[in-house]
Amino acid sequence: MAIPLYMTSKIPVIAQCTVTNSLQLGGLMVEELTVYLARNKDLVFPHRHNFYHFILFTEGSGRHSIDFEQFEIEPWQFYFMSPGQIHTWDFGDDVAGFVVNFDRDFFKTFLLRPEYVHNFSFFSGLVKDEVFVLEESERAAVLHIFARLLNNVDDLDFARVSLLYLFHVLEKQRHLPKAQDKNLYNHTLLRNFIDLIEVNYSALRLPKEYAALLYITPNHLNALSKEFLGFSAGELIRDRVVLEAKRLLVIHDYAVSEIAYELNFNDNSYFTKFFKKATGLTPDEFRRSMDITQK
Repeated sequence: MAIPLYMTSKIPVIAQCTVTNSLQLGGLMVEELTVYLARNKDLVFPHRHNFYHFILFTEGSGRHSIDFEQFEIEPWQFYFMSPGQIHTWDFGDDVAGFVVNFDRDFFKTFLLRPEYVHNFSFFSGLVKDEVFVLEESERAAVLHIFARLLNNVDDLDFARVSLLYLFHVLEKQRHLPKAQDKNLYNHTLLRNFIDLIEVNYSALRLPKEYAALLYITPNHLNALSKEFLGFSAGELIRDRVVLEAKRLLVIHDYAVSEIAYELNFNDNSYFTKFFKKATGLTPDEFRRSMDITQK
C-alpha cells in the first residue's frame, strides 16, 4: 500500500530547484561544496531528495547520516544518495570538496538502459555501499574529472560521459567481486527483488510472495539473498518496513497510530512490538532519541 498523498505532502522532500544555482542545466548540478553549503546553510533538518546526490569531501570535519546511519567525515570520503533516502548533516566550517546532483532521468536519452547506473554498488540504495574513502592512487584523476565537470557543465553529453567514467573509476577501486556471466541472472533477480520490495514493502511481507512474483521458489530467493547480500530475504523486507517507519517517525505531524495504519499493520500495539523487536526501541523512544540527536 503506497503512502497517500496527504501524508507524503508532509515529508520534507528537497526538489533540485531548491538546492541549485546558475550552473544547473538539464537536470545536472556540479558545484564546489563550500559554495553549495553557503547557499543551503539552513538545510540541516532531516530531508529527502528527489534526485541522485553525491559529495566528495577533500578536507574537513563533522558528521552526516543517511537513513539514520551516522558517519564521521574524513578527507577523501565519498557519500552517495539515491532518491527517497533521508539525510541530515552537521558539517564543520572547514569542509571542502565537490557536490553533484542529477535527476532520475539524466541518463534516460543517453543510455540504451537508463537503469544502468543501478549496476554501480553505491547506487544500490543500501547505506553500507554508499559511503567509502577514495584510494590515494585515484585522487589526482578524480580531482581532474571534477575540474573538467565544473568547466564544462553546460555540455550535458560531456557531463554524462564524465560521470559514467567517474563511477567506473570508483567501482573499480572498491575491489568488489565482479559477477561472472553465469551469475548475471542471479544478480538480475536480486535487483528485481530489491525493486519489488521498494514498491510493495507495506503490502507484501513474506518472501514467498516476492518469490512468486519472480517465478522462483522461496528457498532459491533466500539462498541468493544470503549469498550475495548477506541477509535473508525476510530480513531485507523487514528492514525496508523499519526504515520507512523511521523516516515517518522523524516527522512529528504523524501519530504513531497513523504510521502503523499507513504501513499496513492491523493495530498500533502490533506495530510497536514489530518496531521494538527490530530496533530495541519503541516508536516513541526512537522519536525522542532522534530529537536529542538533532539538537
